[in-house]
Amino acid sequence: MKDPTKVLVRPVTSEKSLNYIEKYNTLTFIVSINSTKKEVRYAVEKLFNVKVDNVRTLITTKGEKKAYVRLMPEFKASEIATRLGIL
Repeated sequence: MKDPTKVLVRPVTSEKSLNYIEKYNTLTFIVSINSTKKEVRYAVEKLFNVKVDNVRTLITTKGEKKAYVRLMPEFKASEIATRLGIL
């Protein structure tokens, strides 16, 4: 596994990502282009001490890789977002 700090590049702070935090308990990150879903899951679990439900990824039109990370119901995405300074 790669170093978790190298997998996650930055959190996304758009209006859509804030909606995802509230509605779906999902955090949105820009991740390194060659990282896998398993590496993203591992990085989020290690860095934020939470359990991840699932990870969805896509390549943006800017050529960046975006990951939607849904947390297990017992963890709150809003708490992590507050810790990151998004909310």
